[in-house]
Amino acid sequence: MDQTKTGKLIRSLRLEKGMTQLELAESIGVSDKAVSKWERGCGAPDISVLPVLSKILGADTEALLRGDMEENQMTNGNLKKARFYICPCCGNLLFSTDDAEISCCGKKLKAVTAQKADSGEQLKVSNSGGEWYISSEHEMSREHYISFVAFLTGDMLTIRKLYPEWGLDTTLPFFAHGTLLWYCTRHGLFYRYI
Repeated sequence: MDQTKTGKLIRSLRLEKGMTQLELAESIGVSDKAVSKWERGCGAPDISVLPVLSKILGADTEALLRGDMEENQMTNGNLKKARFYICPCCGNLLFSTDDAEISCCGKKLKAVTAQKADSGEQLKVSNSGGEWYISSEHEMSREHYISFVAFLTGDMLTIRKLYPEWGLDTTLPFFAHGTLLWYCTRHGLFYRYI
């Protein structure tokens, strides 16, 4: 940890929130002198204070330790580069329109890499009265199931969350072209162009 960089970041984030050193100090249970020392690079926050400090300042703990808020390139929201993240602890589904630092349950997540589905992994897809009807004989037990299906175009993402023991018969809005994605809890993320 570079104390000077971390101190500058704490100061910048504090000012962004419109807080004084005293207000920040009181909200995390330290003295305003401690906050002043951090901001001047003459010391660093104790590890036990970092989670509270990061929450109050709206910054990731790793960013505070690094001393910078790595910003991504502006993508203008093109969903063709969407990234999906699945938390291994709680099963939470998160996504971003490009690379991002995503964490859940205290763990930093890596984007799941989509693999092209071969004939044995394909879902059955048909146009049914203006909707995509999607079905499969895939196992839907608590240990092994399709967690979600999604349809992705350049400017739209539609997701249908699925649950174990319900079976996989669902619909999504019909769009003539796009990418169908689905996530198997055992085998990962698959895609198919439509």
